[in-house]
Amino acid sequence: MTDALAAGTILSVRDLKTWFVTRRVTAKAVDGVTFDLRRGETLAVVGESGSGKSVTSLSIMGLLSRPGQIAGGKILFRDRAERLHDLASFAPKDFRKVRGKEIAMIFQEPMTSLNPLYTVGDQIGEMIALHEPIGRQAARQRALAMLKHVEIPDAASRLDDYPHQMSGGMRQRVMIAMALACKPSLLIADEPTTALDVTIQAQILDLLRRLQAEMGMSILFITHNLGVVAEIAHNVVVMYAGRVVEQAPVNDLFAHQRHPYTRGLLACTPNAARDLGDDGERRALYSIPGSVPPITDLPPGCAFEPRCDFAIAPCRAVPPPLVPAGPHGSSRCIRSAEL
Repeated sequence: MTDALAAGTILSVRDLKTWFVTRRVTAKAVDGVTFDLRRGETLAVVGESGSGKSVTSLSIMGLLSRPGQIAGGKILFRDRAERLHDLASFAPKDFRKVRGKEIAMIFQEPMTSLNPLYTVGDQIGEMIALHEPIGRQAARQRALAMLKHVEIPDAASRLDDYPHQMSGGMRQRVMIAMALACKPSLLIADEPTTALDVTIQAQILDLLRRLQAEMGMSILFITHNLGVVAEIAHNVVVMYAGRVVEQAPVNDLFAHQRHPYTRGLLACTPNAARDLGDDGERRALYSIPGSVPPITDLPPGCAFEPRCDFAIAPCRAVPPPLVPAGPHGSSRCIRSAEL
């Protein structure tokens, strides 16, 4: 492979295009997405439903369902042996060699990912046995060790529980244990805390941070919640209508947003100091007007223009390019220097 990754980079998505093609229409769910993830760091991909963030993660994992297909671009991944792979060119059999072992994924709702007919111990043990030459008893002991590692109380008795016998937070810990059982170098977390209450959500984030520090893994964290991003991410990619509209280190992004959409997302996040008026009354929480346009019917110019308070006539003409903005980031807005 002639492509090269910068030192310390484990994943480089370059001009990725993931389209859903039927006889009637082509939906460009991901259209030219580029970003890099460094070893041991967390990259958050943020956006509303329909922005393309989950399709991006499914493209990396090789879990696209028909009629979805990678129509262009590269997904360069460096495994633990320092071998470089272009996942965009992988056949299904190729993904089976890296999925679960080198790259793992946890999902928003574990009840749809865990098999209700098998105990959690059997499911974690099966994941281990699939990738390593290990006996059933040894796999069971590894499964028990993983349950302890993700801080499930009384793990020995929980090993033979079925998913329905556990709370939502416990099931998510089981999913994390299963994902990390073979010590992957890259973990993709797709909205892993959305279905949990805020207390359990904080516990899961703390757990991910601890495991990341212990195992040295990289995390691609998919979310719509910028409050979560502030706690866990090193860098942020903001997506809208299938494209990256802003990217920056997390501290830079929170200090100064270079795209109106990012500014709107932050304004939608509850903030006790900001949301309290001079009279002591709580202000109504801001919401971005309108909704993400259908991928099959995007406006001719900037996709965010119909919802944007900063839009001017040129915004309606042609889609803006992603250009450098600020000292470390980039923005897909022709007025980024004015923000």
